[in-house]
Amino acid sequence: MNSKYRKIVLMTSVLLFPLRSIAQEKGLDQTINDAFIPIALWSEDLILTSITIFGFNIPLILIILVLGAIFFTVYFGFINIKHFSTAIQVVRGKYDSLEKDEKKLPSTVYEVDGDIVDTIKNEGHQGEVNHFQALATAVSGTVGLGNIALVAVAISIGGPGATFWMIFAGLIGMSTKFVECTLGVKYRDIDKHGNVYGGPMYYLSRGLKEQGFKKFGKALGILFAILCVGASFGGGNAFQTNQAAAQIVTQFNIQGDASGTIVGIIFAILVGIVIIGGIKRIAKVTEKIVPFMAGVYVIAILFIIFSNFSFIDDAIALIFKEAFSPRATIAGGGIGVMIQGFRRAAFSNEAGAGSAAIAHSAVNTKYAASEGLVGLLEPFIDTVVICSLTAITIVMFNIDGAFNYGDVVNGKALMADGSRVGGVNLTSLAFEKAIPGSSYLLVVAVTLFAFSTILSWSYYGLQAWKFLFGRARLTDLIFKIIFLVFTILGAAISMDAVIKFSDAMILALVFPNMIGLFILFPKAKEELNRYLQAIKTTTKFK
Repeated sequence: MNSKYRKIVLMTSVLLFPLRSIAQEKGLDQTINDAFIPIALWSEDLILTSITIFGFNIPLILIILVLGAIFFTVYFGFINIKHFSTAIQVVRGKYDSLEKDEKKLPSTVYEVDGDIVDTIKNEGHQGEVNHFQALATAVSGTVGLGNIALVAVAISIGGPGATFWMIFAGLIGMSTKFVECTLGVKYRDIDKHGNVYGGPMYYLSRGLKEQGFKKFGKALGILFAILCVGASFGGGNAFQTNQAAAQIVTQFNIQGDASGTIVGIIFAILVGIVIIGGIKRIAKVTEKIVPFMAGVYVIAILFIIFSNFSFIDDAIALIFKEAFSPRATIAGGGIGVMIQGFRRAAFSNEAGAGSAAIAHSAVNTKYAASEGLVGLLEPFIDTVVICSLTAITIVMFNIDGAFNYGDVVNGKALMADGSRVGGVNLTSLAFEKAIPGSSYLLVVAVTLFAFSTILSWSYYGLQAWKFLFGRARLTDLIFKIIFLVFTILGAAISMDAVIKFSDAMILALVFPNMIGLFILFPKAKEELNRYLQAIKTTTKFK
């Protein structure tokens, strides 16, 4: 075995000893969970601060996300619809010739801190991965267990109508994603070895300095980086192993008070082997896993839906009806349903959080807007397609009252038999009822979803860590050790606690990121016009 691999295996295995020593009176999983719950509750209360509008308490962060997404959609002329086909063509490589022919349209060159920011042309480097690899890496970070587990949570709390608002949030979120991914490429940093460093921390610090807000931009960049590290530990890591472990332990009836922790250790070893290779290895793995896992899941769920064809119209009708006229058991009425839909969409596709811009920044291109267009496909794939299919399956499963909408305790719905089931296990029941034995296929999908998401978020967190502490090998190793600890801890924590912590960490990114987007969006418009002009010029020459 290669010495680097041995180091990762040894590093993760050593984590067993301190964890084992803390579990004397209680089970190991319970001990870890009890220690983590206060942190999760504090984080949720801090980030999801609400304001009262017309008698309803609405989280401020969701108002910022929704209004911001609507503004960007209108400002960019409904780019999510108008240039959807253009985005598909970019991923397919139709406009790759633009990257090779510099005579079509000159690249813009400008300086920040005495360094040429447009290093793509002037330093001979264009990035580390192609459009499809960047999209695959970013999609693997968003298309995770939120699409399977949190959709079930949203529907069990907010009812079928939450699905409608998830889809709406996904559609308008495409415009937000365009802005942040475009800015991510525009303000990225590429060193002399061709290594790319990008994301909101860079466009906040560099972009806002251009606008005359040097100190403010630097502060926002640091704040985002700190929160991004936390998000990589939580939603991008702990939540994924939590739900993967829950599905594996339940499906195979694994006993023992440390069963979740053991699953987490196995995940940590596998993740450690991959993440030591950096973005290029992560991209190579995700470009193979993402199409496969998404394909398997979508095909399976479509088969389930069409195997129960007679319920499709009932499920869709119920989704639209209860989006505006929810049942009395739903806390907060229509507003409560909207909040659940928007909250789960925000966690699922992360539009406005800025995290995916880190992966997209590594793309090989000299036109920032080209990757912005690729980025807008993410919320469509993630929320509009995959989340919607999961939601329809769960609503169809509950047509005859398998569980009670709105009656949720610790993230778990009350089933007809009096038991409580939540998250990925609720989706598993929907699979099993539709096609006996299909829940085992879900285990495969869940494992792949979790693994790929953890890989992507390890890169996001590491990039933020480098921004804060420098680009030395030692700092990289420290981050990876802590990250792998959370991979293990996540599998031992209760679902409710890990959801609270994960929501808080990912949604917290919205505050510094959206401030930057509201200031820098005209720069994204300039880049879009530049790229569209290049396409038009090329087409004219042909």
